[in-house]
Amino acid sequence: MKMVHIKDLIYRYFTRDDDNNIVETIEAIAGVNMDVEQGQFIAILGHNGSGKSSLAKHINGLLQPAEGAVYVKGMNTADEDEIWQIRQTAGIVLQNPDNQIIGNIVEEDVAFGPENIGVPTEDIWRRVAQSLEAVGMEAFRLSSPGRLSGGQKQRVAIAGILAMEPECIILDEPTAMLDPKGREDVIRTIHQLNREKGITIILITHKMDEVVEADKLFVMDHGKVVMSGTPKEVFSDVEQIKKYRLEVPHATELAYELRKEGIPLPESIMTKEELVEALCRLN
Repeated sequence: MKMVHIKDLIYRYFTRDDDNNIVETIEAIAGVNMDVEQGQFIAILGHNGSGKSSLAKHINGLLQPAEGAVYVKGMNTADEDEIWQIRQTAGIVLQNPDNQIIGNIVEEDVAFGPENIGVPTEDIWRRVAQSLEAVGMEAFRLSSPGRLSGGQKQRVAIAGILAMEPECIILDEPTAMLDPKGREDVIRTIHQLNREKGITIILITHKMDEVVEADKLFVMDHGKVVMSGTPKEVFSDVEQIKKYRLEVPHATELAYELRKEGIPLPESIMTKEELVEALCRLN
């Protein structure tokens, strides 16, 4: 069974005047079809306003389709009787961890989710310990979240979702507010969860260097999926990526510029190691 199946999804929102009359209808998602297999690491890319965050919220049931449907392990997100099971299956981590952290100390915050779904007390604290260990935050168990760095807060937010024991985690721009060290820590953490625990990852981002190891990429623009494929397949078309106001990984960009100068480098380069190896082979 597919972890996520999205069929002909359309979502609209409205702008209104001071009298609450609709003055504009905006189609934020315009007929998206997408499948995510269990255990995959998927990245959804797009410029601001492309519809990628709206799509993320549909997978968790925070938004409902105007048309089409979203299924999580066969459960329709429009089915109110299934929504809690869907949210336990596919947890979401938001861009700003301060919007998700509510406890006075780290362990209380991580315990909040499982407590609210009726997990027995002894199991809650087992889950808290395991989740904090999984994200490398066990040493901060009794710390105040307010004293943590941005990257540490985001890892606590991920631990809070992990304690719900989801099969899928959706991360909506999780590194947007972080410094380079925090971004590196969070991306490393979610790759470990994918590799070691088999958790399906759906990463929403516009930072290309975060997705070079993903299994598959989807590029969105004006509410539509306009490109899809493996990272090598997508990033090899530099001109098309730039058309959608996105960048490519730094090594890919440099190789692209060198090719324009007549240096015969492959189009599939994504990392500095691959670039160095390709340059050395020219000698």
